[in-house]
Amino acid sequence: MKILIILLVFTLTSAAAFADLIIGKETVYIIKKSDTLELIGAHAGVDWRDIAKRNAIDIKRPLRIGQELRLNTRKIVPKTIDNGIIINIPDRMLYFFKDNRLEKAFPVGAGMPLWRGITRWRTPTGRFTITGKRKNPTWHVPPSMQWKMKMEGKPVQTVVPPGPDNPLGRYALDTSIPKVIIHETIWPNTVYQFRSHGCVRVLPKYMEEFFKEVKTGTPGEIIYRPVKLAVSDGRVYIEVHRDIYREIKDIRAEALRLIEDAELKDKVDWQKLDMAIRGKAGIAEDITLSPDYS
Repeated sequence: MKILIILLVFTLTSAAAFADLIIGKETVYIIKKSDTLELIGAHAGVDWRDIAKRNAIDIKRPLRIGQELRLNTRKIVPKTIDNGIIINIPDRMLYFFKDNRLEKAFPVGAGMPLWRGITRWRTPTGRFTITGKRKNPTWHVPPSMQWKMKMEGKPVQTVVPPGPDNPLGRYALDTSIPKVIIHETIWPNTVYQFRSHGCVRVLPKYMEEFFKEVKTGTPGEIIYRPVKLAVSDGRVYIEVHRDIYREIKDIRAEALRLIEDAELKDKVDWQKLDMAIRGKAGIAEDITLSPDYS
């Protein structure tokens, strides 16, 4: 299935006190055979619920082949570095920097927030390095996963050899964070969702090329920022995601803190800000105050 979604087109913003990268744009996708909202969202890096809402789709009915969907893939890059990997958990995006520029950005899947009241499989934050690269990897099933298999009434596996049934797919990047692997997934509809057991899942079309470019020793960081702020061409943008791990006490207070730190209070339309906070669409939204109301 070929999906044309522009995520890697990015522009430097221009604000003296607060400069960011904004990538993506508004685009149109034509539904093809075997498409689902989850799969389209996984490729585009857009929440499937937002796709349904934006296009007035009844999720109880099958998608219509040939139907045009309006998508907005615009995102704020949460952190810039000279070289390495940034993964933002609420964002469910991986950003790869090389030679002081953003080389790639693509959707990923992250750890589930809860399973039967257990938070064991949340993706952890922290700095890491790529400690190894494995092609056609063997999956050594962690004890916690073996226990979960037993609890679910499934056959308990300890080792899964390379092949089409291996959850690690064809490519795996080991990190220095225990039990966190960046890997290709055999379940593409779980990308851009929180359904892994802590690992970072990547679509095959992105992982194959990424695997070739990343070297052992590449640094990285997993962060947790459900609210992001940027200025581009004099316009103020905010991007709000669900606080999926409930790490932030007050999302609005977090947004206000970012705005105050950037000295942008006099440029913000507060009604637009409140709408973005309520919607939590995960899209960079323009909240600039109109000159008529300044």
